Amino acid sequence: MLTPKRQKYRKQMRGKMKGNSLRGSRLSFGDFGLMSMGTGWVSSRQIEAARRAITHYTQRGGRIWIRIFPDKPVSKKPPEVRMGGGKGDTAEFVAPVRPGRIMYEMSGVTSEIAKEALRLASHKLPVKTRFVERG
Repeated sequence: MLTPKRQKYRKQMRGKMKGNSLRGSRLSFGDFGLMSMGTGWVSSRQIEAARRAITHYTQRGGRIWIRIFPDKPVSKKPPEVRMGGGKGDTAEFVAPVRPGRIMYEMSGVTSEIAKEALRLASHKLPVKTRFVERG
């Protein structure tokens, strides 16, 4: 699973997720992509599950680029712990995703294969997505 090698700070605030994606909103590497249509946190487990769905369907054909990285730590307190006592420990890492963000790109396969592979991957993700093509 994806995690940052180093961090400047161990814990982060939740932050706001308003507006559209400023960067990463057009195809840069591949011919086909999976674009986010909503906001949400995509965990490293979900990114990996979607990647595995794509590679399984394409039978390791073509090329895949993952355009999001989970660099935001999310803390969680253990179950049945009373209020107070500070912020919990880091439970997972997430990638904040806003509308318009390209999450995955593909090339080297036909449009039909790419569309179906990215459709299968979209079922693993917590945000609404759409298929995009170059040109």
